[in-house]
Amino acid sequence: MISTVLVANRGEIACRVFRTCRELGVSTVAVYADADADALHVREADAAVRLPGAAPSETYLRGDLIVAAALAAGADAVHPGYGFLSENADFARAVIGAGLRWIGPPPEAIEAMASKTRAKELLGIAPLDGVTAADLPVLVKAAAGGGGRGMRIVRELGELEAALKAASAEAESAFGDGEVFVEPYVEDGRHVEVQVLADAHGTVWALGTRDCSLQRRHQKVIEEAPAPGLPAALVEELYAASVAASKAVGYVGVGTVEFLVAGGRAHFLEMNTRLQVEHPVTEEVHGVDLVALQLAVAEGAPLPALRPEGSGHAVEARLYAEDPATGWTPQTGVLHRLEFPEVPGVRVDTGYASGDTVPVHYDAMLAKVVAHAPTRAGAVRKLARVLERAVIHGPATNRDLLVASLRHEDFQDVRRLDTGFYGRHLDALARRPAGGEHAAVAAALADASRNSGRFGGGWRNVRSQDETRTYEDGTEVRYRPRRDGGFEVLAPEGVRAVAAAPGRVRLEAGGVVRDFEVAAYGDGTVHVGPHRLVPRPRFTDPRERTLPGSLLAPMPGTVVRLADGLAVGDRVEAGQPLLWLEAMKMEHRVTAPASGTLTALHAAPGRQVEVGALLAVVQTEDVQAEDQEEDPV
Repeated sequence: MISTVLVANRGEIACRVFRTCRELGVSTVAVYADADADALHVREADAAVRLPGAAPSETYLRGDLIVAAALAAGADAVHPGYGFLSENADFARAVIGAGLRWIGPPPEAIEAMASKTRAKELLGIAPLDGVTAADLPVLVKAAAGGGGRGMRIVRELGELEAALKAASAEAESAFGDGEVFVEPYVEDGRHVEVQVLADAHGTVWALGTRDCSLQRRHQKVIEEAPAPGLPAALVEELYAASVAASKAVGYVGVGTVEFLVAGGRAHFLEMNTRLQVEHPVTEEVHGVDLVALQLAVAEGAPLPALRPEGSGHAVEARLYAEDPATGWTPQTGVLHRLEFPEVPGVRVDTGYASGDTVPVHYDAMLAKVVAHAPTRAGAVRKLARVLERAVIHGPATNRDLLVASLRHEDFQDVRRLDTGFYGRHLDALARRPAGGEHAAVAAALADASRNSGRFGGGWRNVRSQDETRTYEDGTEVRYRPRRDGGFEVLAPEGVRAVAAAPGRVRLEAGGVVRDFEVAAYGDGTVHVGPHRLVPRPRFTDPRERTLPGSLLAPMPGTVVRLADGLAVGDRVEAGQPLLWLEAMKMEHRVTAPASGTLTALHAAPGRQVEVGALLAVVQTEDVQAEDQEEDPV
């Protein structure tokens, strides 16, 4: 029997495994990097072991340190979570070799399936070789790992070499394995997967389907079970292929077989030899605990011959600290409040709590919110409403995008469901949600009431002149204090201030009165319901001005590489990639803002930068001409 489990991962998945362990009476051990010293998964574990350093390559990817941590803490089993070392056969062997129980598939099965190239060979599928224009578009893909890292779509033959190099570099950084391959890219298919679970006695369950078609940068955003609208014959075909693949490698434990479904046909993508991020939708539909089953199988217990049948529908949304409107740039900072309404049939898996800091080194996911209901429509409606009502104060998130996605007609109509969803609809979905102007009015009046000194004491005379407050999204609020202590709203029109206090404002518009809860924080952000507002400073600090053509870091991160041969004095073209930043396990390309001459380069590989840091300066010909006129030689 397993008595103590070390989870070789962090964040949400570590907390999720710990929850099941507590229910089973199993002790838990966390590992943590320095950036995670006060993280929720550390606080929830019975014991924790420090992995000195911050970057994943120094900490969570160091199998030797994790095995040593397990032995030092007295653990007798290791659960790999997902990501990092979960699909590393050498790590599994090291765990077993140290006399610990490995809660995962046999190393040989990992080796056969964790490499996408070897998995395809096992199933008789050859990677694309000698790419020609007729093969386009193609997908460059990392042989190891997942999560959208090390993947590039190539639509022009001249872009292939650069895509291979970029994907290899990102894969090497993320997984320690730079092997990549090329396969045909199927446009706008559906991403469908099958959950498998196998024991050591020959029983393999195909435990339902999932649809994971809504993706950004090849990483899943919204998942559901079962995959809606699939013909029964195709479902049985997917089940048969998944069971056959599992048996072919002597699989034991949980795993996922992924397919791209297009034109009524299923194309094998890969087998993930681990627990998936989206496993909760399967648990909710089938009434099982996959982590508990993992532990039971690792202890040698047999599975029942008949798999549990499913009931109802479940939908999961991944809440990320990122800004979809600016290229999905990751966000960091203090998560002041993170609260979800308690609703029957809704589950929240998270690795954060109110007051925690979102670091730059790891994945940007804050939480997974899952809704289960008798029907798909009911689950979708419930999930959208819970997300809308959640209190998320801190860095910008994709919450508004999730709500808009769930309510979009192309998501609700399963006939329109495919991986091209965000390619078609992102601009509309990333827009500010309705009600933002009223939220801005509430924020401005709450701030005015706080600064006026009228609350907590008697009213004092104030100047009855117009005041203006502008926010970063461009919304402008104009108002005028009244002698009776209230406020007259001048813009936007049609809004009347009924009452205003620092934490709550009541407004009337179109005959409808609504209360707005306002929370302002020291980092400058103001949250009004689901709206996040950042006031613009009333006066610009001259020290914050930058030279024309300055290229500033859009996010905190690490410079991973520069364009080949890039040097000061080079001529660059608008949109030309100059350097790459890695933040929250994703690589982000930084391009030239305009055509001109590179007159300064402050970025260097390995350098840590904060948001707004000056990376380079590209001086355009117009600016050069102006400089020459002002300072003739």
